[in-house]
Amino acid sequence: MVGSLDGELLEAVLETIPLEFSVLNAEDRVAAWNRHETRIFRRPEAALGRNVRDCHPRKSLEKVERILEEMKAAKRDRARFWIDLERDGQKRKILIEYYALRSPDGRYLGCLECTRDITELRELSGEKRLLD
Repeated sequence: MVGSLDGELLEAVLETIPLEFSVLNAEDRVAAWNRHETRIFRRPEAALGRNVRDCHPRKSLEKVERILEEMKAAKRDRARFWIDLERDGQKRKILIEYYALRSPDGRYLGCLECTRDITELRELSGEKRLLD
């Protein structure tokens, strides 16, 4: 990153970016997440510090473990998938991406899970210019 952000500004950025994220440390423990009140997949605060394996549905656990192992072995840096989810009686398209977090020398530090409702993005067409 070029430049630096103080704690208050950094927190405002992390709460404002148009996606929700969760961070796992190198030991697969939940370290943090943003958008606590408005998350698509809400988490209880008791999830902080828990092993990620205790936070995922059993049907997806094997895949999550494989992704994390491949990231730790430097065989993968990203995993991307999407699902259909019904919210408030409407079908929504949800994009979920996992990114390996690495030190400058390539050491695995953890994983960033990003989730975003892309339903409206999929409907974009043409152009809309700034201030249009």
